[in-house]
This record gives sequence, structure tokens and C-alpha cells, in this order.
Amino acid sequence: MIAMPSLRKRTKIQTENAEPRDECSSFSELSSGSEEDNKEDSIWEPQKKVLRNRRRPASKGSKRKQGPRVKKSAQQVHDISKDVAVKEELNSPVAIVNANLEEENQKLHTTNTLKTAAKKQKNAGHGAKKRLKVDEETNQASPFEGGESNVEAPSTSEDRDMCKKESEDSFTFEQSPLKRIKTESCPQGRPARVPGASDIKEEVEMNWDIVQVLSERTNIEPWICANIIRLFNDDNTIPFIVRYRKELINNLDADFLREVRQTLDELRDVAKKVHSRIQKIKKEGKMSECLLQALLNCKTFEELEHVSAPYKMGSKGTKAQRAKQLGLEGAAWTLLENPGQLNLPSYIRPDVKGLSELKDIETGVQHILADMIAKDKDTLDFIRDLCKHRYICIQSSLAKVSSKKVNEKEVDKFQLYQNFSCNIRNIHHHQILAINRGENLKILTVKVNISDGVKNEFCRWCIQNRWRPRGFARPELMKILHNSLDDSFKRLIVPLLCRELRAKLTSDAEKQSVMMFGQNLRQLLLTSPVPGRTLMGVDPGYKHGCKLAIISPTSQILHTDVVYLHCGQGFREAEKIKRLLLNFNCNTVVIGNGTACRETEAYFADLIMKNYFAPLDVVYCIVSEAGASIYSVSPEANKEMPGLDPNLRSAVSIARRVQDPLAELVKFDPKHIGVGMYQHDVSQTLLKATLDSVVEECVSFVGVDINICSEVLLRHIAGLNANRAKNIIEWREKNGPFINREQLKKVKGLGPKSFQQCAGFVRVNQDYIRTFCSGQHTDSSGQSQEAAMVTKEKPGKKKNKADVALTPNPLDETCIHPESYDIAVRFLSFIGGTLYEIGKPEMQQKINSSLGKEGIEKTAERLQTTAHTLQVIIDGLSQPKTFDIRTDFDKPDFKRSIVCLADLQVGTILTGKVENATLFGVFVDIGVGKAGLIPIRFITEAKLSKTKKRRSLGLGPGEKVEVKVLSVDIPRSRISLDLLRVL
Repeated sequence: MIAMPSLRKRTKIQTENAEPRDECSSFSELSSGSEEDNKEDSIWEPQKKVLRNRRRPASKGSKRKQGPRVKKSAQQVHDISKDVAVKEELNSPVAIVNANLEEENQKLHTTNTLKTAAKKQKNAGHGAKKRLKVDEETNQASPFEGGESNVEAPSTSEDRDMCKKESEDSFTFEQSPLKRIKTESCPQGRPARVPGASDIKEEVEMNWDIVQVLSERTNIEPWICANIIRLFNDDNTIPFIVRYRKELINNLDADFLREVRQTLDELRDVAKKVHSRIQKIKKEGKMSECLLQALLNCKTFEELEHVSAPYKMGSKGTKAQRAKQLGLEGAAWTLLENPGQLNLPSYIRPDVKGLSELKDIETGVQHILADMIAKDKDTLDFIRDLCKHRYICIQSSLAKVSSKKVNEKEVDKFQLYQNFSCNIRNIHHHQILAINRGENLKILTVKVNISDGVKNEFCRWCIQNRWRPRGFARPELMKILHNSLDDSFKRLIVPLLCRELRAKLTSDAEKQSVMMFGQNLRQLLLTSPVPGRTLMGVDPGYKHGCKLAIISPTSQILHTDVVYLHCGQGFREAEKIKRLLLNFNCNTVVIGNGTACRETEAYFADLIMKNYFAPLDVVYCIVSEAGASIYSVSPEANKEMPGLDPNLRSAVSIARRVQDPLAELVKFDPKHIGVGMYQHDVSQTLLKATLDSVVEECVSFVGVDINICSEVLLRHIAGLNANRAKNIIEWREKNGPFINREQLKKVKGLGPKSFQQCAGFVRVNQDYIRTFCSGQHTDSSGQSQEAAMVTKEKPGKKKNKADVALTPNPLDETCIHPESYDIAVRFLSFIGGTLYEIGKPEMQQKINSSLGKEGIEKTAERLQTTAHTLQVIIDGLSQPKTFDIRTDFDKPDFKRSIVCLADLQVGTILTGKVENATLFGVFVDIGVGKAGLIPIRFITEAKLSKTKKRRSLGLGPGEKVEVKVLSVDIPRSRISLDLLRVL
């Protein structure tokens, strides 16, 4: 009977061997399953469905035999595959074959599947350590020959009904996901089968399955985790996965993918550190089999530190190690396994220190038992599970030496936490970060308090279950065992639990803080642009004056100047400002929110209220100038604005932040934008990686025009970097504008993988090509549109980047990926549309008419693709050429008047714009110079719009809200607000 791989099910095996063991044999035996367990314990693999498989190329000399055994085994495969499976999707044009060919292919593939499964099971019995690294080779179950077309037999209606029935109960199907994954071995985007979890192997051998651990920590199904690992290891970027590989990740968004990648990196870091520690201990000659198993069981840095601490270089050794050196380990094991034969007085050696008295011998045995208990896997699992269901609090108090070394103002900042206590299950993330900051500054003392009830229940469980002697033990021996449990709990286990709990709380708080940074940054980057306006940027200042910069609707610098508004020259400077606004027909002023912002705002508001700038109807807005000073002295700014004073560059940057926020804010490090909380208390590596990923996501989803975008913006496109962006700009300057996306393959350093990742996010404006490059492709006018979709390569020869057709392709102006162009053309033929109707109302009418008859699912099935891919194609064909996803986001709030803090009254209803979002509340700019705070308890689902309810916090920078003033503290400049609704 054939046994297929299944999800790992580890069983706990009690220690039964009474022979003396080495140092860690107690938990070595527990953590490693039996040999039979390992045979069944292979890494989970989604089962292959017998039906609807690809036709394998027939190998010469090999003839598959069919017989009754196939049917019997097929039923077994089907039964087992019901436990765990991965749904299969297809994203490639496939020819339709007849029913006889379908049945033949099904039988042939069934036989081959069973042979493969039998071979895997045979190999799995020899061994059984799980490896960490997704195998990047194409799965052997469905190989593809280069250049040959592959045909898939479509599933029958019965199979489709069965799949639909299964999908109602779970997210998975009985078939591995299929998708057009473009790799180096498959550069043209031919269909390649995504490996299942059974293909996931790692460089470092561990005793745990990375798919299962990742699934447990992220609460994401194992089949999704397996696909995500494979996609990341295949160098796919988050924007590409989110847009073009949705069915493989079950529609997860970018934030979830970042969380999975962070957790995956942590697990791999632990595995690498375990491997490094194993090598060091082996060099010292201290390695034993039980210690090796204990290290391979470690899943966190805290566990690794706990197991390996006694073996570090320069360590004096633990009390248990010193007792073992005296030869007391056998006595400890005898106490547990055969206490009736233990004679402690026989170990007395008057001339040996530590063995001279019976009391010393009892203490040594106690230390050995305590060490065994503290390193036993079952014992640690029990106490960890117990802590999850018992009251454990974290406490902070004022440090005794803080008043002598720290400024009183710093101490006052932590007034809330000077006598603080909270259950670890209820504490907020921002409280953890605040406590950690106070502890690092030596202002607070922090401890984790585990109740006595946890200790009593733990000791009772140990005596009655795990560490119960196997025979009658005399009262004096039971006393030693009780003392060992008490010593182990207080001296070894509690410190370990405290470190683990603190590390877990800190890690979660940091991740949440970084996620909040990312959400705020995304909201800020996707602020709706204000195109078509001439803007005046103002960088406020006192002594050195206010710097002015006027920019054109195309972001060109028209004029720069300095005016002194706050030095008694306000009336004279008003004439200069009015003359500039009239000369350049500018009616919008953008003021930075830095020094002298409030006074500058009052100055312009007063002139506007007096109608001083008539006939112009002038308005103004306030924008964040965070990072403007840093950017103004950067090499990028010097290259973009050579010869311009750095102070004037800041004014230019402030104006451009309203005209096109995304293009301007990507020019400097995102951590300088200043949205979020506890920026300097979180992992800087994690913060930088997350913010860079958010910038890449935003730039990619908005898209760039490859012929006019800047190098700085281009380097943030998925799949590109600084060198590739530079090469693209150099190619564009040397050869002229890009005619189509395929020409990107000519650029130096842009290989198949980079092209796959970036191609869907760069656009080629067809009007620009027709206007400036009409003469460059007249010779190829007779070619069909499809000629522009492929690269002309000769089989067996190196790819020639010059052999690319120069015919413009209207699909290059859409979000449709080049790998789906063939499907898009067939879809156009299906609905009766043409490439030249893209983005027009006629196209939308034809799409609606076609989908209204069959629906998107049946249409996708007819085109042999997935519903997700078809939806991307429909979006690309129906969206107008001027479509910008940022239009759905809020624009800057333009004003004409100003309100003072003293004018606020409790109960006043105002409108404002969210300035920053944190884990404890949202700061709102209500136009009084000081942002008010909406506490998190006032932000409820009922007050949020339907689109906001899906977000973790609900509000982000730039969103307009209606609020009510709850309290005003003028001396402390604090305003408390209540959220009424989101506008």
C-alpha cells in the first residue's frame, strides 16, 4: 500500500530507557521521533490531482504500462489528498484537445504520479531531517522542454463541480497551483509548476519544518506559505506578486507579504546561528548527540541562548556541569529511574571538595536534576503553554539611581510608567516601546511577574507526570527532587520565560510600529497630486528670511527669491510677492510647516482676507517639510539643481510635494519623512527594509512613463535598482525614447528576471511615441501588433538584445503584463474589441456586455487563464489613459483664513486632516498651529467608511475628518478630539 506524504504530526515519546545518558539525553529522546515516525513525517506536499494535468513529453524507449493497480492507487491518492491540497490555477494560452486525449493523459499521469510517490516514500524512510531552502529547480513531475509547446487537457464538468464543492469548505483545492513563472530556465514565461511544500529544503538541517512554523507564526495556511517561500526565493518582488500572482497567495496584500518575509528571515537567521554555534562547539570537542538535537530544535534566539550558554568560550561552566565532573550524574539518573538502589552516602569522598559531606552530594544531584528539567523540551512546552493561560504581568517602576544621572524633564516624560503594572495579554504596543525606552535610559526598572500559582501547578505536573520517579522513593530523595524543581523554576526557567516574554512583546511592538510607519508612508506617498498649477513654495524663516520658489505645471523652476516677512518689512515685501504671483499667474501658495510657519501662515491669510492679490483668487496650504533640508544638500539635489542655493532648493522641494508628492518624496530616505512613532527605538534594519518596500510598492502601483520619468523615481520600480535605472536613462539618452516594453531587454544589466518584475509597472505613452517617434517605425508598419510582443531569438544561441521589434504596442500603456499579452489579444477577439479602443467608453461597454452573459469565471476558463489575471487584463483595457490610482486619495487642504488655539471652545465641530497615525491615537491638523489628538478608543468601526474598516487602524495621513473638541489645554498646547466621521 502506498503512503503519501502528509502534514507532520509529531508525537511526544516518554523516556523509557534506564541506561545512563549523556548531558541532554532526556530532551534529545523527546525531541526526535521514532524511525517509523520519520518515514511518515516528510515535509508536507500538496497532493497532485489525477485529473487536469499537463501532457508530458513522451520519452523514447519508455512505455507506460496501465493496469488495475492504477485505479486502486488513484483512489488512495485521492483519499489522502483530501487532507491538504493546494489549489491550481493556470495563466497561459492552452490549446483544447479532444476527450479521448484527455482520458489518455489522465491515466498516463496517474501512473507516473504513483511511481514518483512510491519513490519519495522509499527515500523518506532513510531519513528524516527537514532542510530549509526552496528548491529553485522546476518540479520533475511536469518538466518542459525548451521551445516545445505544452498542451493541457481541460478538466471535465464533473471535475469542475467537485472543485467548486471543495472550495466552499476551504481555501485549497486538490491540485498544486500553476502559474506562468518566468525564470532563467523559462525566460519566455512558459507555464511552470510551482513546487509544493515537499520541495522546500534549506541549507541548514533543522528538526522543524519551516512551512509549518511559518504558518503557525503568521496564521496563514501552509500551502500559501509554501508558495510565498518559493516566490521569494525565486527573486520575485512584492509588487509583482501582489498584482500578477494573486492566486498563489490567496489574495494577500503587501503588508501581509512583508510580515511573512520578516518572519521567514528571522527563522533563517536562527537556523544560520544554530549552524554557526554547532560548528564552534564541535571545534571545542564538547558536542554530543543530545546537545546537537537540542540545538536543532531551537526556533528562537532565546532558546538557542538558553541551550548553548554553558558551552560558550570562556564560560566557567554551570553548577550542573561542575557536579557532573564530580561523577554525580549517575546518581541523578538513578534517583529518577531506580530510586530504591540509590545510596548517596557511598559517593562521599572526604578529600574531594564537593563530595566531602552528604549535604554537598545532595546539592550536586539537585543541580544536575534542575539543569535536566530546565532543558527538557516537554517541560518547557508545558510551562510556556501554562503561561499563555495564566495571569502574568509586566511591571515598571522608577529606578533608584535615575534621579541622580538623568534630567528631571526626562524623568517627567515617564510619569505614567513610574508605578505601572499590566497583564502581558492586555498591554499595548506603544506602552512596551515606552517602557523599553525608559529602561534603556536607566529611568525605569522593568520586571515580569509570574504568579505563585503558575509555579505550584508546574511543580505538581512535574512530580505527577514528567519527572515522577519510576519506583518508590524515600522521603529524603523526594525532598531532593522537590528542591530541584524549585531551584530549576526560580533560577533557570523563570529567567528564560522572562527573556522570551520580553523579547516577544518587544518584537511584536516593533513590528506593529514599523507597520504603522509603512501605512502612514503609503498614505503620504499616494496623496493625490495637484497637476496643472503654477505653485509658489515658501520655506518659512525669521532672521534669514522666507525662501520663495515658483515652479511651472511641469515642475520647472521659474523663479527663486528671499523675502523678509517677520523683520518689520512685511508691507514692502507684500508688493514683491503680489508682483511675482501676477507675473507668473500663480494663485496657490505652499507653506512648509517648519520654523515660523505659524507667523507666515497668518501673514498670507491676512493678505488673502483683505483681497490684496486681486484679481487672483489666492489660496494656501501647509505641507510637511520633513526631509527637505536633508535633500537640499544631497548629491541628488546638487545634480538636479546645480548652482542653486540649498535654502532655495528646500522651497522648490516644498512646492513639488504638492504638485507630485510621490515623485518628490522618493528622493530622500523615507525614514526622514517623520510619520510614525518611536522611530529610534525599533530595529533600524527592519524599518529601512519595510519603508523601502513600501516606496517600491507605491511607485510600482502608480507606474512610471519610461520616456519621461527621472532616474530617482525609476530606481524604485520593482525589479530595478540604482545601476539598472542609470543604464535605462543612458540608453534612452543615447538611442532615443523607448518604442515598446520589449526594448527594455536591450538595456545592459536588465536580464529576463528583471524584465519580468518591472515590465508591468513601466508604461510607454503612445501619444508621445506618435508625436516624436513616428518616423522611426515606418519601415515596420506592415508588421502585425503581435510582432512587438516577442523577442526574436534563435534556439541554442545566446539572446541577442538587438533583435527586438520596434512596433509600438498599445498594451504597453496599460497595467497588463507582457506575459499576458496573448491572453489579452484573445480576450479582445472574444469581445469584439480592438487595441485602439483601449481606455475608451466603447471598450467598457463591450466588456460589460460580454461579462454580463458568462461572468468572469467562465470567461477565464474559456481563455484558459485565471480570474485574477483576467481581472488585471480587464482593468488595463478599460482604464482611461489618464487613470491614476492616487485620484482616490485625499488632496491637500487649501485654506484662506486661520484660527487660533485660544479661539477653540469645547464642543466645537471642525474639519481637519490627519497628520500622523500612531498605535495610541491619530493626530489631526485642525488649522490652529497645533495638532489635536483623537484617542484610539474614539476610532470605532461605526465612524469609519466601508473602505476604511478594512485597515488595521482605519485612518492615515492626508485623510479628512470631522471632529469635535473635547478639551483644550492651552498651557501645555494639547487638544483632545473626538472623531465624528470620515469625510
